Amino acid sequence: MTQIRRKDREMKGQEEILHVLDTCKVMRIGMYDEDGIYILPLNFGYTYEEDKLVFYVHAALEGKKLDLLKANPKVGFELDCDHELVEDKTACQYGFRYASLVGKGRAEIVEETEEKMEALSILMKCQTGKHFEFNEKMASIVTVIKITAEEFSGKQRK
Repeated sequence: MTQIRRKDREMKGQEEILHVLDTCKVMRIGMYDEDGIYILPLNFGYTYEEDKLVFYVHAALEGKKLDLLKANPKVGFELDCDHELVEDKTACQYGFRYASLVGKGRAEIVEETEEKMEALSILMKCQTGKHFEFNEKMASIVTVIKITAEEFSGKQRK
């Protein structure tokens, strides 16, 4: 995990991190393109074991996202949830409740069919709460991207 400035808002336990991962349905990934940063919101699935966080997203078989990741696999990511306005007497005393994860990692295209099928099952389980089986034909019509977090931190305001 990376260090954050506001220690009073830092997530310290795995339970808090899992809450964000299980509550959020969309993550944003930032990739490099010729003009700067390209950010996309994506549905995702994840595994988080022994402080190793891996995301799975899917894509078409071709397109800008894949071109950018092939040129430079480094990505940034962000997830946020639990949004709520905190009202007070004056504008300067207003605030906002939230929980978020931010980090960076490395993306790779999953080539092996068995791993693609498993990744798609993980993605669907995270999105729907239901288990789905995938066959080779289904896996062949999408690209699966695996993002391994190299560092990340969680922050929240309760």
